[in-house]
Amino acid sequence: MGEVRKLQKKLRQIENLEIKASLTTEERVKVSKKAELRARLAELLLQLSGPQQTQSIVGKESEKMKRQVVENPAALSVQSPAPKMPRAASPETGNGQEEGESEEEPDSQVIPASTETSSWQQQEESEVSTLQASWEATRFRLRTLEGHSDIITCVIAVDNLVISGSRDTTVKVWHVPTATEQRNLGGHTGGVTCLCAPPPEFCRRMARFLDLSEKERFILSGASDCCVSIWVLSSGQCVKSIYTFSAVTAICFVPEGHGYIITGSDGGKVQAWSWQSMDNCQSVNAHEEAITALQSQGPLVFSGSADGSLCVWEVHPSSHGSPLQRLQQWGPSVTGCGGTQTGHGGSHRGHLALSPRGDRVFMASGRASIRVLDWRKGTVSRMTNHSSTAGVTDCINQTSGLLIGSCFDLATGESTLNLFTLPRCRYLVSLISPETPRILCFSMWRTASGDHRWVTGGRELTVWEQLPSKTKQKGDVAVKRDSRLDSSLMESEEDSEGEVDEESDDYSEEDSMPQDASDTEGVAGSSWLRCVLQ
Repeated sequence: MGEVRKLQKKLRQIENLEIKASLTTEERVKVSKKAELRARLAELLLQLSGPQQTQSIVGKESEKMKRQVVENPAALSVQSPAPKMPRAASPETGNGQEEGESEEEPDSQVIPASTETSSWQQQEESEVSTLQASWEATRFRLRTLEGHSDIITCVIAVDNLVISGSRDTTVKVWHVPTATEQRNLGGHTGGVTCLCAPPPEFCRRMARFLDLSEKERFILSGASDCCVSIWVLSSGQCVKSIYTFSAVTAICFVPEGHGYIITGSDGGKVQAWSWQSMDNCQSVNAHEEAITALQSQGPLVFSGSADGSLCVWEVHPSSHGSPLQRLQQWGPSVTGCGGTQTGHGGSHRGHLALSPRGDRVFMASGRASIRVLDWRKGTVSRMTNHSSTAGVTDCINQTSGLLIGSCFDLATGESTLNLFTLPRCRYLVSLISPETPRILCFSMWRTASGDHRWVTGGRELTVWEQLPSKTKQKGDVAVKRDSRLDSSLMESEEDSEGEVDEESDDYSEEDSMPQDASDTEGVAGSSWLRCVLQ
């Protein structure tokens, strides 16, 4: 395993080098060894996997394969709800019997709880099987949107429009039905790092204030130039620019009171801005490292940092005082998303993506699994998002009844979107496009007819369009099932995953990437964020 971990570390470092704006001669030499390293890693993983680690089976063929034996069946049992007891325990007997009832014939009166639980499990299995079969028959068409000259760092969808932000300092608006660029929003002087769209109700208020049509939509963009820009979507006009004094790394909108813009900085600061006056309402030094994710859920705001920590805030509208009140804060020792420090100044994993749902927050932090945090209790579970430690999870998102996690295979260079049910988190299928590069950002929506539309960004901006079920057109995406993702969903959080911790390994000088001041990408930690902010 030692050589496997070394190879995985080197490939992670190369991936971070490849998204840099420019490379030195030495860095280009490192990158040129990627194919050789991948081939060696794939060979070692094949040797370690054993004969039973069969690759994914396409479509319905997976139903013919025997499911692998779960290594820890008790770990899966937590997915089932507590069985309903058919009869309350009697105070006199304390064992659920009626007074005077014979202990020798309990089955004649009481339905065993295990039978009811088994029936519920059979129903759930049937529903999951139906969903799996439906997704295995689904086809997607891929369309690449060309126009950005550097990596795409963020993407959102508004109606039939896709809005993308890039390190090339521009925000572009795309018309999805025609896959054409509609507008180029230039104005930032640094790389664009984040986007969000206020709800229509708050857009109408702003439109009335600016004497625009009440149907007008606005979008917000944050960048490394320390500015938040507010754009009119139809015209591309920038109607307001807010200077925040720090590089903006995350942004979200909270629809409470008159509305608030919440921003996160590269120094770990959370700030609240009034949507009505654009004034700064509050600034809080919330995290030790850069804030890489801000997500809102009603009045709640979730902030995630490069140090692996998570904060939960509640917004209380007020004409005076501070609207943000911290409800919870969990450090990397709880979330399981932090990296350990290393030499040359130390480092962390770098990018934490969030997707909240009720009391749970799904977290992606560059590992082969998705962490699931109960933010009220501080308990963490884990969902397998890749069948080996060579997987990297960068993005997590959800829509009604569906959770989607991106996965990049360091050994093969293959990008995958894995689909899970909500709220049970049962694995459905994996969508694979061999030509799709590593997915660094992801957004999703449903059409009026209920079909899925997704957009992914990274080195390319790609629209995933679900084809009608009756069409004869061939899809561009392979739909597969990997039974190895079935067997470890929602495990109890233990340090048994075996994922490579690239910060903790010690390597000889000739084996490791340089980690001096001019080449901090040698550590696969905060380098991702530094590359985005270039």
